Amino acid sequence: MENTKPRKYKKPVLILLVGLILFAFIAFTEHKSESRQIAGLEVYVEGVSDVYFVEEKEVASLLRNAFPELDKLSNISEVSINKMEKKVEAHPLVKKAEVYQDLKGTIRVKVRQHIPMARIVRPRAADGYISTTGKILPTSPNYTSRVLILEGSRAQALLQETDLTNNEAQLLELIHFIYQDPFWTAQISSVELLRNGEVNLYQQVGRQVIEFGKPENIPLKFRKIKTFYKKILPEKGWNTYERVNVKYKDQIICE
Repeated sequence: MENTKPRKYKKPVLILLVGLILFAFIAFTEHKSESRQIAGLEVYVEGVSDVYFVEEKEVASLLRNAFPELDKLSNISEVSINKMEKKVEAHPLVKKAEVYQDLKGTIRVKVRQHIPMARIVRPRAADGYISTTGKILPTSPNYTSRVLILEGSRAQALLQETDLTNNEAQLLELIHFIYQDPFWTAQISSVELLRNGEVNLYQQVGRQVIEFGKPENIPLKFRKIKTFYKKILPEKGWNTYERVNVKYKDQIICE
């Protein structure tokens, strides 16, 4: 009697065959992509609130100087996408770069900028920025950002660092607190960094120096400053006091 049961090896063979076809198709596609000629270079920089610290033509020029093959109608296989990304990311104001080739053969570069949240000011030397990730950045010839100003005897030392997340974590927390709150961003114009590690805050409105102390217990101290605004100033007037001290627990000292 003839056995009509389907043979068990048919399904594995079919899967293997599909896999081989898929592998061949991918290999063919990759080979075709690598042999495709470079059709051009296009750079897109993501703006930060319509601010461009890095310009698209600057990135394009950087890549063309480093990879002259881009202007010689070379094949994509002659240019390393990975090396191009690393070259762009080496720019001090670039946070992340993505480089890829589209179906037409154009190499496209997407650039994300670092976002400055404070500017370190030095009277006799170049300034610098602090990014939202705590990195120290140079200033840009393309744009000047209106951000919190850091000055004082300790400001210059910050520019000797490359990243503040370890050695200046408390100061970074204070800057973040001001940067992320619209009210304090509008009200606090600058921070003076004193040699003993304490800070003074200066306001856009009001001539009082706010003696903040060490950058610790930050939310609590800002609540005390708001108490000064809401309860003391309306009663005494904006020009009554020259300094406000919120350094000490459960105290607001006005003089």
